[in-house]
Amino acid sequence: MARMEDQDLAEIANQLYALPFDEFIAARAAAAKDAGKEQAAEVRTLPKPSAAAWTVNMLVRSRPDVLEDLEDLGGRMRQAQEKFDAGALRELGRERRAALASAVDAARDVSTELGRPLSTAIATEVEATLRALTADEGAAAAVRTGRLLRSLSADGVDQVSLDGAVAVPGAMDVPAPKTPSLPRKAPAREVPGPEAPASEAAEPKKKPSKERSADQTEAKSTKPRLVAVQPKERPATPSLLEKAKARAEEARQEADEAARDAEDRETEAAELAEETAHLASEAKRLREELKAVEDRLDRARKQEATAAAEARQLRRAADKSLRSADLAHERVLRLGNTRN
Repeated sequence: MARMEDQDLAEIANQLYALPFDEFIAARAAAAKDAGKEQAAEVRTLPKPSAAAWTVNMLVRSRPDVLEDLEDLGGRMRQAQEKFDAGALRELGRERRAALASAVDAARDVSTELGRPLSTAIATEVEATLRALTADEGAAAAVRTGRLLRSLSADGVDQVSLDGAVAVPGAMDVPAPKTPSLPRKAPAREVPGPEAPASEAAEPKKKPSKERSADQTEAKSTKPRLVAVQPKERPATPSLLEKAKARAEEARQEADEAARDAEDRETEAAELAEETAHLASEAKRLREELKAVEDRLDRARKQEATAAAEARQLRRAADKSLRSADLAHERVLRLGNTRN
């Protein structure tokens, strides 16, 4: 269990790591100011999560069902690995690919709703973290806290490294609240059975030994939660070779998944390259058309200027001719008046 100090700090951290990505720094400073002297320094040292870790933390709070399904799938994969069931591992590997794709889509929706659309690079880190959750119980516990600081990765052989991966690691058993607005439930208390009144439950009357023995036998049959669980027969411990084979099978599946992802990305890259080439060609054609239009526009402007200049010259010549005509008409009139 976490220490009381860790629990208190984890509660503060849970509030901070549930906030929008860009509000963390300001909220941390305010929380440190409101915290006591002893906790203020610890609050100020809470790291800001990476974009991928923040996305997973939001998914933990908004879509706990997605994480629960992945944890269940991870448990089934570990059971199949312990049994060295290669067929089941292959089938579960296909199920995991589909589940991870669905989980990343859910993370993308949650991130977009919070105003921070998921990039391809961040989506890849989110998928790697969720894959690690299915491969390692420690990684699952780290994700479950909702205080993840960085993305996780699993190689299918070694345990997932959790160094610097979780805020307040001493409170790993304090998970993120799925519905922060709901009040906490009080711990359930045992209630005496209908046959035993409260007074008798507190101070049972002494009975003869035979009756006590019979009552104890009946209690054992009616209250299975109090019956000691008989240890199951353990299967034979697998040999190192069998463990290595199981690890190798899982690593091969990881490699197959990585190869398929790489092939998908290569196909996508080839399609984008073709689209880029088409757009570049189209841009070149449009630039040539634009240049031709600009040349025509330049010529039209020059022709407009020339026409305007010629029009002004012709207007001045017309005005001059009109004045000459008026003068000639006046002279004709004067000559006529002189003869009369």
